[in-house]
Amino acid sequence: MPSPRTVTSGPELHSPKEPAEPQLPAEGPLRANRGDAASVYHEDSRPGLGTLRRAFSRASQRASGRAPEDPGLLRRSSRFLFRSLRRTLDNGPAAVPGATNGQEVPSRALDHVSRPTSTGAGPEELEGKSVADLITERQLLAAFEQLRHLETRLVAEKASRTFEQDPTGFARRAMDVCLHYDALASEIDAIVNETLGPDGVDAAALAELAGVVHGDFLRTPRHWRQHWEDAVRRSAQERVRSAGPGEAPGAAEGGSALAQVLTELGSLVRRDLQKVQLEVHPVYAAAGFPAWETYLRAFHGAVAQRLQELAHNARGCEQLYVLLDWAANVYGSPDFLGAQNLALSSEPLPPLLAPDVWARLESEYTNFLETKIASCFDGILQLEQSRWADAEAPDVLQGRYHTPLSFDVHMLVAEHVKAAGAISKELEATTLQICARALGLFLPRFEKAFLESKAVNEPHLGANINACEELRTGLLARFPGSFKELEKPLVAATCDFQNRLLRGLQGDVQPLFRVLCTKAWLTQDVLQPLMDKVVAFAGHLERVASPWAQETLQEVHRYVVREYLAHVLGRRERFRGVERLTGSQKMGQDAQAIGNTFQGLGSEATWLGQAIPCVADILGETYKDDIQRHLETLIRSYPDIRRDHVLAILSLRRLGRRRNQRLLQHAQELLRAVVKAGGPRAAGGHVLFEEIEVPTSVDVLITCI
Repeated sequence: MPSPRTVTSGPELHSPKEPAEPQLPAEGPLRANRGDAASVYHEDSRPGLGTLRRAFSRASQRASGRAPEDPGLLRRSSRFLFRSLRRTLDNGPAAVPGATNGQEVPSRALDHVSRPTSTGAGPEELEGKSVADLITERQLLAAFEQLRHLETRLVAEKASRTFEQDPTGFARRAMDVCLHYDALASEIDAIVNETLGPDGVDAAALAELAGVVHGDFLRTPRHWRQHWEDAVRRSAQERVRSAGPGEAPGAAEGGSALAQVLTELGSLVRRDLQKVQLEVHPVYAAAGFPAWETYLRAFHGAVAQRLQELAHNARGCEQLYVLLDWAANVYGSPDFLGAQNLALSSEPLPPLLAPDVWARLESEYTNFLETKIASCFDGILQLEQSRWADAEAPDVLQGRYHTPLSFDVHMLVAEHVKAAGAISKELEATTLQICARALGLFLPRFEKAFLESKAVNEPHLGANINACEELRTGLLARFPGSFKELEKPLVAATCDFQNRLLRGLQGDVQPLFRVLCTKAWLTQDVLQPLMDKVVAFAGHLERVASPWAQETLQEVHRYVVREYLAHVLGRRERFRGVERLTGSQKMGQDAQAIGNTFQGLGSEATWLGQAIPCVADILGETYKDDIQRHLETLIRSYPDIRRDHVLAILSLRRLGRRRNQRLLQHAQELLRAVVKAGGPRAAGGHVLFEEIEVPTSVDVLITCI
């Protein structure tokens, strides 16, 4: 503990002959005859040292929390005074012990001083009491007034050269004054140290302390106030260090041990500051000396120092977050002290953690967080794979195939973003970026793992389509700025699942198209098995999110019409006579069956309804001049039709070379008009014939000739 500054005399105490001399303590301990009020000193007997030692011992025991520091006071004062003594012996009475560079050296109480004081106690009560006893009884104002009087008297005697022949006697008296000031300072430390202890101190002792520290009559009150503030600061540091274990928890202990330390720290600081505000501060304020701000800043500084130590050893995502969260949301909360009328500060306090320390903690936290979130996505993938391996069918919730994937991702993102947002907006934005980046890396891994598994079927594909759609709509709606770049990957993954779903159906129904436009087809209903598979497939689509279910259904509708036409246009033999008319009627019936089935399933692809009927009309038209009209309807309805398709359609009839050439030329003019208008997609935006490959055959070549 640094020794308090020497109590120095004011300018009026300087000797006129020694203006440059440092000022001395005014008076030493009185060695007086009990009947002599003038207190004549007997340098050889020194009867006051026993009482001095007892007082100093008692004060040291009161300040037991700082026991190692109290003997230092005596040693420092003694060494100082011995140096002053040597200067006095070398230089004569001009050397003044008791002052070092303008700093105070406190001293202990004097023995056998009987002088009236300005405290509440009357002269009779204080008669015969030594300064040491006054200090021991914590009558600090009376003790200080006695010391001030004795210091003034000692300075006056030195100025009058009373000790010119006895410099050793002057040194002993000056040392006694310093030691008694030390005792007074030690008692101040003890009172401050006991104030927040379990037993506390009474209001009278606090009032005496406030009077000494704040008294207007003191020559250098700033020094005593600084000493008191130092004592308050040391007391706060000791109490804050006592909360939790002496050392910061290790990384292996995780965040729970650190959270416990911080909980104890918060409870102690809250309890102490409540006591200061409600019990201690009013006593100081009654003496005209506010203490709240000093205690508040002392505890704030002590908490900041403790947090710096904990931050130095914090490791792992949990510990770092616990530390940041406590600083931002617990200590930084307006109701930290637990009452609305108690505020942490009327003025801004310094940052609890230095900006560079805070930035380092956030950086380390985000680094750990990035690894942790990636690990969480690994865990989500492992859970999904375990369900695939167990051949578990996906649940159906609210009429939709469901997988926990979307829920797990939403919870993962929401949990970490909310936690980061509670600390700072900057950390929240960084966490969002980490989550978005991790999800972007997770999606292709998840898609690949699923498509390579044995769980690829309609329910699981539907569940994954629903999950991707929920992620796309949910995350983008809640965090539009951060997850905007994930929309394309999510849509791409959904499209991949949708295509795999369609390929499964196509593989099932593709063999059923082979019987179209055959002799058996003319007399049998070969389309019904195909449509039964389509209806069964559509049953799965009812449990898929509506935008993707409708799109998939329309894609199935387009596929059935396209494959039907591909088999009609690609057949090698042509129907003649009655078979041609029967085939035309059969195509019309199939077109109606296809249209009714998909209409019943809810397909909105009504634009497909004209394709098969137009080809059927060209095949069965008995008035050849009307074929051009049917061909115009077909080209206008499906501008993606090509010249090869027109040739394949005309090859279904025996129209003659000139008529075929005229119809082909007219069709080419219509197609050129479509291209001039911007192409097939600009005309309608639908694709049907473009994906139909027409094989080159002898019949087509003959039609061209």
